Amino acid sequence: MTILLSLRKQVPGSINVGVHELNGRRVVLVESHSDTKRGALLPADGESIAAAAKTARDLHMPLVLILASSGADIEEGIAALTGWGVAAKEVAATSGIVPILAAAVGPAVSGPALLLGLADHVVMTEDAYAFLSGPAMVRQFTGVPIATHALGGANAHARSSGVASAIATDRDEALGIIGDVLAYLPNHADELPPRWQTSDTAERSTEAAGELLPTTPTGSYDVRDVIGEIVDENEFLELRSAWATNLVTGLATLDGHPVGIIANQPSALAGTLDIPASQKGARFVSFCDAFNLPLITLVDTPGFYPGKDLEWRGMIRHGAQLAFAYARATVPRLAVVMRKSYGGAYIVMDSKHMGNDLMLAWPSAEIAVMGAKQASEVLHRRETPERRAELEREYEERLLNPYVAAERGSIDAVIEPRETRTELIYALEALNTKRELLVGRPHDNTPL
Repeated sequence: MTILLSLRKQVPGSINVGVHELNGRRVVLVESHSDTKRGALLPADGESIAAAAKTARDLHMPLVLILASSGADIEEGIAALTGWGVAAKEVAATSGIVPILAAAVGPAVSGPALLLGLADHVVMTEDAYAFLSGPAMVRQFTGVPIATHALGGANAHARSSGVASAIATDRDEALGIIGDVLAYLPNHADELPPRWQTSDTAERSTEAAGELLPTTPTGSYDVRDVIGEIVDENEFLELRSAWATNLVTGLATLDGHPVGIIANQPSALAGTLDIPASQKGARFVSFCDAFNLPLITLVDTPGFYPGKDLEWRGMIRHGAQLAFAYARATVPRLAVVMRKSYGGAYIVMDSKHMGNDLMLAWPSAEIAVMGAKQASEVLHRRETPERRAELEREYEERLLNPYVAAERGSIDAVIEPRETRTELIYALEALNTKRELLVGRPHDNTPL
């Protein structure tokens, strides 16, 4: 990483701001240092972060935050909090205009932790931790003792909270991961992502992708193997891989064009959608839409995960987040139904009725309100077990295939798995001039 220009160099505090070159890309970089008072931040530090965010917007450069701070300096009182308010406002104003990528390389407590929450993606080093209220406060209010890293360590945020998109061993590796993510992104929302060089051909067959599907409807497989068969040179950068593992999200290229990929993961919770998966998917769809990354959705889900706890915790609201994100996305949107696509999950996984541009299905696809067994139990519960089994087979033959949906226009084409890569690439080429007129309104109201 090379520094090209220092900003606010003489301003006292623990924040350095400048324009740097990171993996060949110019970025506005903010770095806090924990040498003094564990990186406690002065009022001027908040103003420096705010200035960096505004500079990133003005220069159309990505904003990179490297944080190691114990929070606002207690000795500064309200002035330090005022500085953080200014910083948060400017970082929020930058969201969706340029990419905001953060690395936590030490403590990130209170205000700095909230900055992580405002970033598009966060990389945490193994010794980093982040929280709004530390172990002492947790013990005081709840009576439960907990260690620092158990509360807010990198593993906790990678697996439980979803704050961390990736974990690195140290600062240099964290910056390397940020550079890898930047390689798929434009500098700002008004330009397209850079095209990659690739030796992979558009006409390459993906026969192996179909062979990965089990022969039984309930069989499991790793959807990342399917993704690898479809994308360029088997190169897939998965993000938030340890959180909500029943949904896979990440970046790849198709014929050199960067794309965002979202896929149900049958090897975790049978690919059902729950609250974390809905949040993960909605956030990723919005991210891709903000930075002009076409969306490729691979569908294999039996529906939403059932349970009273999920319903009481807001499954309706969170499931609607995923539907909302897809419905307002204006980038090219392509989807492939590989196996199951049932009920409400069919709708929210970028169905044709949600504004999807191209909906493909493999011959193995099952698109219906529910599976044959569940349908038989609802429709024919008074029949004998033998009769129910017969009606179940009938339901399968009549409705559990992609051709019924294709006749109604819900599926654009039924294709063989070997044709998947070629069809997606040709569709992206046809859609590369897609532009939607955004109707002016004060703001929408995302079901948060």
